[in-house]
Amino acid sequence: METPLIVTDFLEQARTHFADEEAIVGAAGDRFTYAEFGERVDRFSAALQERGVEKGDRVAVLDPNTHYHLEAAYGAMQIGAIFTPLNYRLTPDDYEYILNDAGVTAIYADHEYAEKVDAVRDSVPTETFVTNDVGAVEAAGADAGDWESFDEALEEAGTEFDRPEMSEDEIITINYTSGTTGDPKGVCRTHRTETIHAYLMSIYHEITDDDVYLWTLPMFHVNGWGHIYAVTGMGAKHVCTRGVDAETVVETIREEDVSFLCAAPTVLNQLIDYYESEGHPEMTGARDVRVTTAGSAPPEATIRAVEDEFGWYLKHLYGATETGPLITISDTKRLIDEETRFDVKKRQGMGVLGTDVRVVDEDGEDVPRDDSTIGEVVVRGNQVMEKYWNKPEETEEAFNDRLEGYYHMGDLATVDENGMIALRDRKKDIIISGGENISSIELEDVLFDHPDVGDVAVIPAPSEEWGETPKAFVVPANGDPDDPPVAAEELTEFTRERLASYKTVRRVEFVEELPKTATGKIQKYELRQEEWEDEEQMIGQG
Repeated sequence: METPLIVTDFLEQARTHFADEEAIVGAAGDRFTYAEFGERVDRFSAALQERGVEKGDRVAVLDPNTHYHLEAAYGAMQIGAIFTPLNYRLTPDDYEYILNDAGVTAIYADHEYAEKVDAVRDSVPTETFVTNDVGAVEAAGADAGDWESFDEALEEAGTEFDRPEMSEDEIITINYTSGTTGDPKGVCRTHRTETIHAYLMSIYHEITDDDVYLWTLPMFHVNGWGHIYAVTGMGAKHVCTRGVDAETVVETIREEDVSFLCAAPTVLNQLIDYYESEGHPEMTGARDVRVTTAGSAPPEATIRAVEDEFGWYLKHLYGATETGPLITISDTKRLIDEETRFDVKKRQGMGVLGTDVRVVDEDGEDVPRDDSTIGEVVVRGNQVMEKYWNKPEETEEAFNDRLEGYYHMGDLATVDENGMIALRDRKKDIIISGGENISSIELEDVLFDHPDVGDVAVIPAPSEEWGETPKAFVVPANGDPDDPPVAAEELTEFTRERLASYKTVRRVEFVEELPKTATGKIQKYELRQEEWEDEEQMIGQG
């Protein structure tokens, strides 16, 4: 028998079997059962349809990790609208581009971030603007009546709406990610890809109905790595937050008896600093805690602190927005013992179920399992994206560069005798700082606009706090690196004023010239080699 894989079935499963169980602890302390959560979702679905939103329309959600985000996401998807989560750290110009690129019909924006959307509302196609605090948005400068109240819309809407027929191959979410160029790319994911990825997360994160999941991972980030689906479908509990504060995280873990969370290496480092500064407080409630980190591996010292000091169990996964993200995991228990656990957990790991992960050379041939020959990571699996929204050429290249039919990760890695991969370098011009993708080309374009910059190259530099941080090698316009016409601090401020804060160039080095090929192409590899010569690998724990 074959039945379609539809993402809204995760909520229906929880409503059927766990209606009276607590579903959500809101960031402000609100508590909802699955029955109450489901009713609010139904009301938002009805409210969207009353405002003309139809199947296939894009509905954007700009929100930190609150219950409104979950309600808006499921409310949109129940009517077949395409859920489009937005990174709340972007600038108004970024939102203008994305809302136009996706053709967004309606947006729900948290009151702290609605001002950025309001600034560009006259230049986007969006017609419906909803927030969770109209008064706060109007106090920030919005015209009265321009924004509707989320809660009032729910009260007026009722629970009846038309649920359309949906196919598992239809796009249900678009996640925007920074590319190697300045414009973000919309990663299109179908009901099928999201569902299968959520199944994988449920398996490899060992999610059960009595889990209590703490939202430190942004919900906008690859739909919270699929946990908006997996945690819901299993009938587990969501504990929401409005950002990451180490003291609040630890207190919440104890008070809510949290059993599972995800955290970038930078968040783990914040928690370690708190643990040390506060005299080694208790880091768990009554239950054991599992934590997953992603991307480049955390250092051994971080793993040791989390597992030996906190008493948590750490898993390390790898992937990208385009892949769900889960494609590999290092939690291979047969290979882990006290002597090997750090070596194993620092690797990106081996492919998960139903996922073909390979490391190939420039001819598309698999590199040997010698843990020294470097190739590019490519992947094929049911959790991999459908395409980039409105970008057929980029889609074609992403799936057919070295090896036809595989998504190309842009990361360079080796493979050991057990088939476990380890990242060694990055092929794409992407910096991953604190879990956020930053385009080095975008930063270079901004710096080139400064009249005192003659030439520039931006690369990732190692950072203890963020894993990687943007560093600019600048040839000053006067050609004299010892007496440049502009200070490094001025260039940092120049980028801060024009880009999202996390994209700011943190380090600047003035140089007489940049290394180039005979044809004039900048050899960033040489710059990275020099910058990372004291590190084990040319890729950070970002």
